Order: sequence, then C-alpha cells, then structure tokens
Amino acid sequence: MSALSRLTGTEARLFLREPVGAFFALAFPAVLVVVLGNAIPAFSEPSADFDGERPINLYLPVVLALAIGTVTMTSLLGVLAQYRERGVLRRLATTPVKPSALIGAQLGVNVAALLVGSALMMIAAVIAFGSRGPDNRPALLVAFLLGAAAMTGVALLIAAVAPNARASAGIGTLVYFPMLFFAGVWTPGPMMPDTAQRIADFTPLGAASQAMQAAWSGDWPQPLHLAVTAAYALITCALATRLFRWQ
Repeated sequence: MSALSRLTGTEARLFLREPVGAFFALAFPAVLVVVLGNAIPAFSEPSADFDGERPINLYLPVVLALAIGTVTMTSLLGVLAQYRERGVLRRLATTPVKPSALIGAQLGVNVAALLVGSALMMIAAVIAFGSRGPDNRPALLVAFLLGAAAMTGVALLIAAVAPNARASAGIGTLVYFPMLFFAGVWTPGPMMPDTAQRIADFTPLGAASQAMQAAWSGDWPQPLHLAVTAAYALITCALATRLFRWQ
C-alpha cells in the first residue's frame, strides 16, 4: 500500500470523527434544501415566472457551489491550520511522507465527501419536493468534480503559505464571501451586472456554478468554464505542493 493510500485512509477516518466538518460536507446541502423548501413554500411549486419550473430546481446547482465553497474555505482550512498549530505537520516532516501525499490525501477525502453530500442533497430534493434532478448527469459530474478540485486546490494553497491559523482563517474569509457572490448565492448570474458576470467566468466557484447550472438544464457547460476550473485545480495544487512548509 502506498503512502498516499495509507494517508488518505487515515485522513478519511479523522474527517469522519470531526463532527463540524463532516456535517458541512455530508449533511449541510440536504439540510439547507429541506429548510428552504419548507420555509418558502413557493420555492418548491411550479412557477409561471420560470416557465412552469420549480424555483428549487434552478437553485440546486447554486447550493452545490455553496457546499463546495463552505467545505473548502472553512472546514478544510481549519483542519490544516490545526495540524500546523498542534505540531502534526512537524511530526509528519520526520516521516517519509511528502507534501504531495498530504495534499493528494486532502484532495481525495474532501472531493469524495462533497460528492456524497451532494448526492444526498439531490435525493432529499427529489423525495421532499419532487425535484426532477439534473438533465445532464455526466456533465454535472464533470463540472462538480472540477469545481470541487479547483476550490480544494485554492484552500490547500492558502494553507500551504499561511503562517498560522489566524492568517489562514483571515485569508479564507476574504476569499470565501466574494466567491459566493460570483457563484450566484445572493444574486443569480443572469441578474449580475455585465462586469460581474465577466469576472465570475474566471473565478473557480463562479465558473463551477455556471457549469453546473448548464448541466442541470440539460446542456454541456461552456468550454471556458470547464477550462477555468481545470486550470485552477492544476495550478493551485501544483503551487501548494511546491510552496508547502511543514513548519
């Protein structure tokens, strides 16, 4: 068994033992959808304003983007900051484990957890509100995985260069809320000013959100959005590996 697979298994067990991180990755998307659907009855009813579509179907891709942003910019950053402050990384530095193995393990665990949580969210939406689910499932899977990998890479890069937990949390917060805006959490993409829409095309979460919305409607995402998320994933993970410091 390779060092990466052993470390991934260990990180997965530690992840499941941490209730806050596990909740946000596995349960938060489903809970949010159920709460919104019950708090706003019209949210789950066909609307003439949306050509008979349920508003919840239009918002589910945004919930996926919100889950990706929340897990990566809060939970993942918090875990790695704790590792640094508690000396876990210092102890790992005395072992044959390489930074690339730790980064690969965190990437695998967090993307897998987000995938499970998103599947649970879609099941909850179908059961509770009769959501039709995504029309282009393969495209949604590709867009989701690229978006999750891109945002995980951004979080890993921040964790790699931040000197302590306070700096990591501060940088994460500065990144988190603008990312949510460009993902359409508060203002749907088509309602954004033209300049904001153009900026969103080149942010990892904004591109991922638009790609998932296209897939949900049955289309294939724009090549630009897939290219942007793939580039963020590759570049940030490579930089995180290169710049990572054990101490």
